[in-house]
Amino acid sequence: MAEVKIPAQPRTEFGKGAARRARAADRVPGVVYGHGAEPLHVTLPAHDLLMALKTSNVLIRLDIEGGKSELVIPKAVQRHPIKIGVLEHIDLLLVQKGEKVTVEVPVLTEGDLAPGGNLLEHVLNALPVEAEATHIPESVTVSIEGLEAGATIHAKDIALPAGTVLAVEEDAPVLHVVAAQAEAAAEEGAEGEGAEA
Repeated sequence: MAEVKIPAQPRTEFGKGAARRARAADRVPGVVYGHGAEPLHVTLPAHDLLMALKTSNVLIRLDIEGGKSELVIPKAVQRHPIKIGVLEHIDLLLVQKGEKVTVEVPVLTEGDLAPGGNLLEHVLNALPVEAEATHIPESVTVSIEGLEAGATIHAKDIALPAGTVLAVEEDAPVLHVVAAQAEAAAEEGAEGEGAEA
């Protein structure tokens, strides 16, 4: 995974007012922590950060004003509850080349289910894995080609890139195929109950 370089400025003001001023200047307040170091409070350019976060578990090279450079991954992102594309705050975790980290990787599917109108249920939208900090997979892809109703794909069934291991039980269900008739029957039952009431 390629590094994304983002300039950062140390933050000395705290509280809601300071955070509001930072966001008004198109900057996102954040905290860098990890490796037993004192947390470092920074602000980051909002647009650069938003673009970087389009890649899940993106590896960010923070060029901190004053000459310091740190390698980090996003750990917690607070987004505005109403305004789309507005970041409120970010927690960044310090990482080093060769270090293992536990992250959640999006699960993508390819192919089509067997004919019959069955539905695919995502039990897990993201798969917890442990990977080397500079080689975190962007996603994992699972083939659902021809799967019949009742079929379940477990964590152990998903092929992972070299150096990546599961951070969840092997038997944890990830995807499940639900019979279309069961869905329709459940809906009809609910409608019937509504009519009786």
